[in-house]
This record gives sequence, structure tokens and C-alpha cells, in this order.
Amino acid sequence: MTKSAAPRAEQRAKAPSSPVSPIHRTEGAAVAASAATLFILGGFSWWWLPALFLVFDLSFIGYAVSNRAGAYGYNLVHNYAAPAVLIAVYSLLYVFEIPLWPLAFIAGCWLFHVGADRAMGYGPRPPK
Repeated sequence: MTKSAAPRAEQRAKAPSSPVSPIHRTEGAAVAASAATLFILGGFSWWWLPALFLVFDLSFIGYAVSNRAGAYGYNLVHNYAAPAVLIAVYSLLYVFEIPLWPLAFIAGCWLFHVGADRAMGYGPRPPK
């Protein structure tokens, strides 16, 4: 291994993180609790939430390429926007009597994951 290759491997060894403030941790806990409540009230079994919890962490695969790609993939998956869009689409379809339940299922699991991650102190990743 050459000297120039060593820093590159070292750079990919640790995923960078940003500290999550107490208010954002509280917000994440509230989102996770709300998502779990609505998920169960929506007729889905609670055990799906822990069973599928780590699926969304597959976004870490980008770190095998570089910290920038990993941060981009992680931040793309670990935000509230995409599950909120799924809920909006599900709601719109439901109004027109087209209940596409997988949208609500995925959105519930996704919101729970992101909220729980924030509650545990995991936040957006800086693209170092």
C-alpha cells in the first residue's frame, strides 16, 4: 500500500456526524411517538417498526464510495420530506377512494426511523 492510499482509506473509516441539539432530539422523539401511534391506529402491527428499523440505514452504503457520497445518501433518506410526500399522496388517493396502503406503511416506518434516529442524537451528516 502506498502512502497516498492510506489517508483515503482512513478518510472513509469514520462517517462524519453533526451534533443534534436537545430541541431536535425532543422533536425526533415526538415524531417517532406520533408515527408509531398513527401506524398502529392505521391497522398495522407494531412489530413492523422495529423489524424494519435498520432498512433505512442501508443509505450508509454510500460511505463505501466516499464520505461525500455517504453523507448525500444518508441525508437524502434521513429527512422528513420524503415520508411526508408519501403521506400526502396516500391521503390524496384515499380521498378518491384509492387506498394504496403500502404508501402509508412505508411512510409510517420511515417517519418512525428518522424520528427515532434524531431522538438518539443522529442527525444530518456533513459532506466532508
